[in-house]
Amino acid sequence: MDIDVAGPRGHLAARLRDLIENRWPADVRAIGVHGSVAHGDDTDGSDVNLLVVTYRNAGPRPTLRRVDGILVDLTVVNAEEGLRRARELTPRWPLIADRYLSAKSLYDPHGWFAEQRDAHLAKLAETRPGEFTALARRNWGVASAAHARAVRLAEWYETDTALVLMAEARLHAAMVTGLLSRTYFRSRADAVKRTGLASADMRELGALLKAQAEDLTARGRPVDGTIDDFLRAE
Repeated sequence: MDIDVAGPRGHLAARLRDLIENRWPADVRAIGVHGSVAHGDDTDGSDVNLLVVTYRNAGPRPTLRRVDGILVDLTVVNAEEGLRRARELTPRWPLIADRYLSAKSLYDPHGWFAEQRDAHLAKLAETRPGEFTALARRNWGVASAAHARAVRLAEWYETDTALVLMAEARLHAAMVTGLLSRTYFRSRADAVKRTGLASADMRELGALLKAQAEDLTARGRPVDGTIDDFLRAE
């Protein structure tokens, strides 16, 4: 075990592990954590991201709730399904890769977490640049649409809603950068911070989206095209 069990979140994770092991001894294959507790830099505002891996569809139920004042996000996954997800790339890859590559085991007698990491690394090794570009185009579309709506709402003085859409646009633009550079992030906040988008205003974000559109076009397919372009597979 590599986490600090002396701290409140590490101690809570260890307590939950013991309880889950004792209650579902025949169902649980592995238990681990990801996020700030796994990285060892959790703070008073951090939550506990606990993953329970089962042999079959049994064990505890997934839940999100506070325990002794600490928010616990409990995910439960069948072992085979968990490995399938680790071998899959989606537009949200920059936000979820960290859990595959940096998870720490609390209970793992058969090395499932190492298997998960190796499965994801193998997938990355065999993935061609064009696949990452296709995923980035999807995020660019979401970011561009959210930015356009935010601009229009700001013109109508719907400031609060515009701010929500700007946050969405910043996040998806950050994921475009992450996919094109094969960079993953610790969280949504980390994504916009590391890409310099946390405080980008409408004009700055618009300029970035334009530059990203040019980059995506140069990589083989424009973000805006004809109906035939739309129906052509990536």
